[in-house]
Amino acid sequence: MNYAGDVSPTAAYHALQHDSAAILVDVRTPAELSHVGLPNLDSIGKGVALIQWHPEITQDQLVNALASVGAEPDTPVYFLCRSGARSLNAAVLATHGGYTKAYNISGGFEGPLDHQGHRGAVAGWKTEGLPWRQS
Repeated sequence: MNYAGDVSPTAAYHALQHDSAAILVDVRTPAELSHVGLPNLDSIGKGVALIQWHPEITQDQLVNALASVGAEPDTPVYFLCRSGARSLNAAVLATHGGYTKAYNISGGFEGPLDHQGHRGAVAGWKTEGLPWRQS
């Protein structure tokens, strides 16, 4: 495998609660964050690291961004995006950059499209009832 693996949003939240070193990295765009919302880790005394994923991001840029939020190569890093695709790419790139515990949060924040073409009803952080907020 090219990264540490996929975890559910609930499993990621549990890991963030119980491992003081674990970091949540949201790779969505500022527009997504302000329109859709973002995880709220206040109740566990943590924040969310915001490192926007884009196709042109280099391994060095991602590694530098992770280091800037306090992640070491052995820090458990949980990547989150809208549906789990960009976060998967980030986990793979981080692993190639030397991060040994780079996880993809499957289902992302809103999950895949449902049968009506809407997100937020099938899977994801919000659907699993985890804490979140809108700006």
